[in-house]
Amino acid sequence: MAAVHKIRSRMSGGEMTFQLFNYTLLTLLSLSFIAPFLAIVSTSFVGENELIRRGNFILIPEQLDFTAYRVLLSEGSLLYHAYGITVLRVVVGTALNLLFTAMLAYGLSRRDLPGRNTLITLVFITMLFGGGLIPTYLLLKYMHLINTFWVMIIPSLISAWNLLIMKNFFGQIPESLIESATIDGARPLTILARIVFPLSLPTFATIGLFYAVGHWNAWFDATIYINDSKLMPVQVLLRRIVLSFSSQDLDAEMLNGVAHKPTAQSLRGAMIVVTTLPILCVYPFLQKHFVKGVLTGSLKG
Repeated sequence: MAAVHKIRSRMSGGEMTFQLFNYTLLTLLSLSFIAPFLAIVSTSFVGENELIRRGNFILIPEQLDFTAYRVLLSEGSLLYHAYGITVLRVVVGTALNLLFTAMLAYGLSRRDLPGRNTLITLVFITMLFGGGLIPTYLLLKYMHLINTFWVMIIPSLISAWNLLIMKNFFGQIPESLIESATIDGARPLTILARIVFPLSLPTFATIGLFYAVGHWNAWFDATIYINDSKLMPVQVLLRRIVLSFSSQDLDAEMLNGVAHKPTAQSLRGAMIVVTTLPILCVYPFLQKHFVKGVLTGSLKG
Protein backbone atom coordinates (compact mmCIF):
# COMPACT_ATOMS: atom_id res chain seq x y z
CA MET A 1 0.00 0.00 0.00
CA ALA A 2 2.84 2.35 0.78
CA ALA A 3 4.28 1.76 -2.69
CA VAL A 4 0.93 2.56 -4.28
CA HIS A 5 0.63 5.83 -2.35
CA LYS A 6 4.21 6.68 -3.31
CA ILE A 7 3.45 6.13 -7.00
CA ARG A 8 0.29 8.20 -6.74
CA SER A 9 2.18 11.03 -5.09
CA ARG A 10 4.61 11.10 -8.03
CA MET A 11 1.80 11.36 -10.61
CA SER A 12 0.89 14.83 -11.72
CA GLY A 13 -2.65 16.09 -11.95
CA GLY A 14 -2.66 15.68 -15.73
CA GLU A 15 -1.51 12.05 -15.48
CA MET A 16 -4.20 11.21 -12.93
CA THR A 17 -6.84 12.83 -15.14
CA PHE A 18 -5.59 10.82 -18.12
CA GLN A 19 -5.69 7.58 -16.10
CA LEU A 20 -9.22 8.36 -14.88
CA PHE A 21 -10.31 9.04 -18.45
CA ASN A 22 -8.77 5.74 -19.61
CA TYR A 23 -10.47 3.67 -16.90
CA THR A 24 -13.83 5.36 -17.50
CA LEU A 25 -13.62 4.84 -21.27
CA LEU A 26 -12.58 1.19 -20.94
CA THR A 27 -15.38 0.56 -18.43
CA LEU A 28 -17.99 2.05 -20.77
CA LEU A 29 -16.62 0.09 -23.71
CA SER A 30 -16.72 -3.14 -21.67
CA LEU A 31 -20.33 -2.49 -20.68
CA SER A 32 -21.26 -1.79 -24.31
CA PHE A 33 -19.73 -5.16 -25.30
CA ILE A 34 -21.39 -7.10 -22.46
CA ALA A 35 -24.86 -5.50 -22.62
CA PRO A 36 -25.95 -7.13 -25.95
CA PHE A 37 -24.94 -10.58 -24.73
CA LEU A 38 -26.76 -10.04 -21.42
CA ALA A 39 -29.83 -8.95 -23.40
CA ILE A 40 -29.69 -12.19 -25.41
CA VAL A 41 -29.37 -14.28 -22.25
CA SER A 42 -32.26 -12.43 -20.61
CA THR A 43 -34.46 -12.72 -23.70
CA SER A 44 -34.00 -16.50 -23.66
CA PHE A 45 -35.81 -16.56 -20.28
CA VAL A 46 -38.65 -14.20 -21.28
CA GLY A 47 -42.15 -15.48 -21.93
CA GLU A 48 -44.45 -14.41 -24.75
CA ASN A 49 -46.64 -12.05 -22.70
CA GLU A 50 -43.71 -10.19 -21.19
CA LEU A 51 -42.00 -9.95 -24.57
CA ILE A 52 -45.07 -8.36 -26.14
CA ARG A 53 -45.44 -5.93 -23.24
CA ARG A 54 -41.81 -4.84 -22.80
CA GLY A 55 -40.29 -5.26 -26.27
CA ASN A 56 -37.25 -7.18 -27.52
CA PHE A 57 -34.46 -5.53 -25.50
CA ILE A 58 -34.83 -6.84 -21.93
CA LEU A 59 -31.91 -6.90 -19.51
CA ILE A 60 -33.76 -8.13 -16.41
CA PRO A 61 -36.80 -10.39 -16.98
CA GLU A 62 -39.68 -10.08 -14.55
CA GLN A 63 -40.33 -13.83 -14.53
CA LEU A 64 -38.10 -16.63 -15.75
CA ASP A 65 -39.54 -18.80 -18.50
CA PHE A 66 -37.56 -21.97 -19.35
CA THR A 67 -39.74 -23.07 -22.28
CA ALA A 68 -37.04 -22.38 -24.90
CA TYR A 69 -34.47 -24.44 -23.00
CA ARG A 70 -36.97 -27.27 -22.46
CA VAL A 71 -37.53 -27.42 -26.21
CA LEU A 72 -33.83 -27.35 -27.10
CA LEU A 73 -32.73 -29.80 -24.40
CA SER A 74 -35.69 -32.17 -24.56
CA GLU A 75 -35.25 -35.83 -25.40
CA GLY A 76 -34.89 -36.41 -29.12
CA SER A 77 -33.89 -32.83 -29.86
CA LEU A 78 -31.77 -32.17 -32.95
CA LEU A 79 -29.38 -30.21 -30.74
CA TYR A 80 -27.73 -33.32 -29.27
CA HIS A 81 -26.98 -34.87 -32.65
CA ALA A 82 -25.74 -31.53 -34.01
CA TYR A 83 -23.47 -31.15 -30.98
CA GLY A 84 -22.08 -34.63 -31.61
CA ILE A 85 -21.28 -33.75 -35.23
CA THR A 86 -19.60 -30.50 -34.14
CA VAL A 87 -17.50 -32.18 -31.45
CA LEU A 88 -16.49 -34.95 -33.86
CA ARG A 89 -15.58 -32.33 -36.45
CA VAL A 90 -13.47 -30.38 -33.96
CA VAL A 91 -11.58 -33.46 -32.72
CA VAL A 92 -10.99 -35.20 -36.05
CA GLY A 93 -10.51 -32.01 -38.02
CA THR A 94 -8.04 -30.46 -35.60
CA ALA A 95 -5.97 -33.65 -35.38
CA LEU A 96 -5.72 -33.98 -39.17
CA ASN A 97 -5.10 -30.26 -39.59
CA LEU A 98 -2.12 -30.38 -37.23
CA LEU A 99 -0.72 -33.56 -38.81
CA PHE A 100 -0.79 -32.37 -42.42
CA THR A 101 0.16 -28.78 -41.60
CA ALA A 102 3.16 -29.94 -39.56
CA MET A 103 4.43 -32.33 -42.26
CA LEU A 104 4.20 -29.71 -45.01
CA ALA A 105 5.60 -26.97 -42.76
CA TYR A 106 8.61 -29.10 -41.83
CA GLY A 107 9.36 -29.82 -45.48
CA LEU A 108 9.15 -26.12 -46.39
CA SER A 109 11.34 -25.18 -43.43
CA ARG A 110 14.23 -27.26 -44.81
CA ARG A 111 16.55 -24.90 -46.68
CA ASP A 112 17.93 -27.77 -48.80
CA LEU A 113 14.48 -28.58 -50.25
CA PRO A 114 14.55 -28.25 -54.06
CA GLY A 115 12.17 -25.55 -55.28
CA ARG A 116 11.50 -24.37 -51.73
CA ASN A 117 10.94 -20.71 -52.60
CA THR A 118 8.59 -21.61 -55.46
CA LEU A 119 6.50 -23.82 -53.20
CA ILE A 120 6.30 -21.12 -50.52
CA THR A 121 5.18 -18.62 -53.17
CA LEU A 122 2.45 -20.99 -54.34
CA VAL A 123 1.24 -21.40 -50.76
CA PHE A 124 1.19 -17.63 -50.31
CA ILE A 125 -0.84 -17.16 -53.51
CA THR A 126 -3.63 -19.30 -52.05
CA MET A 127 -4.01 -16.69 -49.32
CA LEU A 128 -4.79 -14.04 -51.95
CA PHE A 129 -6.79 -15.93 -54.58
CA GLY A 130 -9.40 -18.68 -54.37
CA GLY A 131 -10.85 -21.01 -56.96
CA GLY A 132 -14.42 -19.78 -56.52
CA LEU A 133 -17.49 -21.42 -55.04
CA ILE A 134 -18.84 -23.15 -58.17
CA PRO A 135 -15.50 -24.73 -59.27
CA THR A 136 -14.94 -25.84 -55.68
CA TYR A 137 -18.40 -27.42 -55.54
CA LEU A 138 -17.85 -29.24 -58.84
CA LEU A 139 -14.45 -30.48 -57.65
CA LEU A 140 -15.88 -31.81 -54.38
CA LYS A 141 -18.75 -33.42 -56.28
CA TYR A 142 -16.27 -35.13 -58.60
CA MET A 143 -14.41 -36.39 -55.51
CA HIS A 144 -17.72 -37.78 -54.12
CA LEU A 145 -17.43 -35.64 -50.97
CA ILE A 146 -20.76 -33.83 -51.27
CA ASN A 147 -23.19 -34.73 -48.47
CA THR A 148 -20.52 -36.53 -46.45
CA PHE A 149 -18.83 -35.74 -43.16
CA TRP A 150 -15.42 -35.39 -44.84
CA VAL A 151 -16.53 -32.41 -46.93
CA MET A 152 -16.15 -30.37 -43.73
CA ILE A 153 -12.62 -31.68 -43.11
CA ILE A 154 -10.66 -32.27 -46.33
CA PRO A 155 -11.16 -28.91 -48.16
CA SER A 156 -9.86 -27.01 -45.12
CA LEU A 157 -7.16 -29.51 -44.23
CA ILE A 158 -4.31 -26.97 -44.35
CA SER A 159 -4.54 -23.25 -43.61
CA ALA A 160 -1.88 -21.28 -45.49
CA TRP A 161 -1.55 -18.77 -42.66
CA ASN A 162 -1.07 -21.43 -39.99
CA LEU A 163 1.29 -23.28 -42.32
CA LEU A 164 3.56 -20.26 -42.68
CA ILE A 165 3.55 -19.62 -38.93
CA MET A 166 4.53 -23.21 -38.21
CA LYS A 167 7.15 -23.20 -40.98
CA ASN A 168 8.82 -20.13 -39.49
CA PHE A 169 8.90 -21.74 -36.06
CA PHE A 170 10.42 -24.95 -37.44
CA GLY A 171 13.03 -22.80 -39.17
CA GLN A 172 14.18 -21.50 -35.77
CA ILE A 173 15.10 -24.97 -34.52
CA PRO A 174 18.93 -25.27 -34.52
CA GLU A 175 20.20 -26.93 -37.66
CA SER A 176 22.81 -28.78 -35.60
CA LEU A 177 20.09 -30.93 -33.99
CA ILE A 178 18.80 -32.04 -37.39
CA GLU A 179 22.33 -32.71 -38.67
CA SER A 180 23.24 -34.76 -35.58
CA ALA A 181 20.15 -36.92 -35.95
CA THR A 182 20.85 -37.38 -39.67
CA ILE A 183 24.43 -38.48 -38.96
CA ASP A 184 23.09 -41.00 -36.43
CA GLY A 185 20.96 -42.51 -39.19
CA ALA A 186 17.57 -40.98 -38.34
CA ARG A 187 15.14 -40.66 -41.24
CA PRO A 188 13.12 -37.44 -41.86
CA LEU A 189 9.94 -38.87 -40.30
CA THR A 190 11.92 -39.98 -37.24
CA ILE A 191 13.46 -36.52 -36.91
CA LEU A 192 10.02 -34.95 -37.25
CA ALA A 193 8.41 -37.22 -34.64
CA ARG A 194 11.22 -37.40 -32.06
CA ILE A 195 12.93 -34.02 -32.33
CA VAL A 196 10.79 -31.42 -34.08
CA PHE A 197 7.42 -32.32 -32.55
CA PRO A 198 8.58 -32.35 -28.88
CA LEU A 199 10.31 -28.99 -29.35
CA SER A 200 7.22 -27.49 -30.99
CA LEU A 201 4.52 -28.33 -28.45
CA PRO A 202 3.72 -24.62 -27.71
CA THR A 203 3.26 -24.02 -31.43
CA PHE A 204 1.10 -27.11 -31.79
CA ALA A 205 -1.08 -25.91 -28.90
CA THR A 206 -1.48 -22.48 -30.48
CA ILE A 207 -2.19 -23.63 -34.04
CA GLY A 208 -4.44 -26.39 -32.71
CA LEU A 209 -6.53 -23.79 -30.89
CA PHE A 210 -6.86 -21.76 -34.07
CA TYR A 211 -8.04 -24.82 -35.97
CA ALA A 212 -10.40 -25.98 -33.21
CA VAL A 213 -12.14 -22.62 -32.87
CA GLY A 214 -12.42 -22.39 -36.65
CA HIS A 215 -14.13 -25.79 -36.82
CA TRP A 216 -16.44 -24.92 -33.92
CA ASN A 217 -17.64 -21.69 -35.58
CA ALA A 218 -17.81 -23.01 -39.16
CA TRP A 219 -21.23 -23.22 -40.80
CA PHE A 220 -20.89 -22.10 -44.43
CA ASP A 221 -19.36 -25.29 -45.82
CA ALA A 222 -22.01 -27.48 -44.18
CA THR A 223 -24.76 -25.22 -45.52
CA ILE A 224 -23.45 -25.40 -49.10
CA TYR A 225 -22.20 -28.97 -49.36
CA ILE A 226 -24.52 -30.94 -47.03
CA ASN A 227 -28.25 -31.61 -47.42
CA ASP A 228 -28.61 -34.42 -44.87
CA SER A 229 -29.90 -33.02 -41.55
CA LYS A 230 -28.10 -35.82 -39.69
CA LEU A 231 -24.74 -34.34 -40.75
CA MET A 232 -25.52 -30.73 -39.85
CA PRO A 233 -23.27 -29.19 -37.15
CA VAL A 234 -24.71 -27.11 -34.35
CA GLN A 235 -23.84 -23.79 -36.04
CA VAL A 236 -26.15 -24.62 -38.97
CA LEU A 237 -28.94 -25.37 -36.51
CA LEU A 238 -28.23 -22.03 -34.83
CA ARG A 239 -28.44 -20.26 -38.19
CA ARG A 240 -31.81 -21.82 -38.98
CA ILE A 241 -33.23 -20.62 -35.68
CA VAL A 242 -31.71 -17.13 -35.88
CA LEU A 243 -33.10 -16.58 -39.39
CA SER A 244 -36.61 -17.70 -38.42
CA PHE A 245 -39.17 -14.91 -37.98
CA SER A 246 -41.50 -16.92 -35.75
CA SER A 247 -41.70 -20.33 -34.12
CA GLN A 248 -44.07 -21.43 -36.91
CA ASP A 249 -41.22 -21.02 -39.41
CA LEU A 250 -39.33 -23.88 -37.74
CA ASP A 251 -40.14 -27.43 -38.69
CA ALA A 252 -41.90 -29.83 -36.35
CA GLU A 253 -38.79 -31.94 -35.97
CA MET A 254 -36.89 -29.04 -34.44
CA LEU A 255 -39.71 -28.13 -32.03
CA ASN A 256 -40.34 -31.79 -31.13
CA GLY A 257 -44.08 -31.34 -31.42
CA VAL A 258 -44.39 -29.41 -28.12
CA ALA A 259 -47.78 -27.96 -27.31
CA HIS A 260 -46.57 -24.69 -25.76
CA LYS A 261 -44.08 -23.27 -28.24
CA PRO A 262 -41.61 -20.56 -27.19
CA THR A 263 -41.33 -17.28 -29.03
CA ALA A 264 -38.80 -17.04 -31.84
CA GLN A 265 -36.85 -14.40 -29.85
CA SER A 266 -36.50 -16.59 -26.75
CA LEU A 267 -35.62 -19.63 -28.86
CA ARG A 268 -32.92 -17.63 -30.66
CA GLY A 269 -31.48 -16.41 -27.38
CA ALA A 270 -31.49 -19.88 -25.84
CA MET A 271 -29.81 -21.39 -28.91
CA ILE A 272 -27.12 -18.70 -28.92
CA VAL A 273 -26.44 -19.30 -25.22
CA VAL A 274 -26.29 -23.09 -25.59
CA THR A 275 -24.01 -22.81 -28.64
CA THR A 276 -21.69 -20.15 -27.24
CA LEU A 277 -21.40 -21.33 -23.65
CA PRO A 278 -18.82 -24.15 -24.15
CA ILE A 279 -16.30 -22.05 -26.09
CA LEU A 280 -17.01 -19.07 -23.81
CA CYS A 281 -16.04 -21.13 -20.76
CA VAL A 282 -12.89 -22.49 -22.39
CA TYR A 283 -11.60 -19.29 -24.02
CA PRO A 284 -10.44 -17.45 -20.83
CA PHE A 285 -8.09 -20.34 -20.07
CA LEU A 286 -6.75 -20.41 -23.65
CA GLN A 287 -6.47 -16.68 -24.31
CA LYS A 288 -2.73 -16.58 -23.58
CA HIS A 289 -2.16 -19.17 -26.31
CA PHE A 290 -4.07 -17.04 -28.82
CA VAL A 291 -1.95 -13.99 -27.96
CA LYS A 292 1.21 -16.07 -28.22
CA GLY A 293 0.09 -17.44 -31.58
CA VAL A 294 0.15 -13.97 -33.09
CA LEU A 295 3.87 -13.67 -32.28
CA THR A 296 4.94 -17.27 -32.83
CA GLY A 297 7.28 -17.54 -35.78
CA SER A 298 7.07 -13.84 -36.64
CA LEU A 299 10.64 -12.95 -35.71
CA LYS A 300 12.29 -14.95 -38.44
CA GLY A 301 11.10 -15.63 -41.99
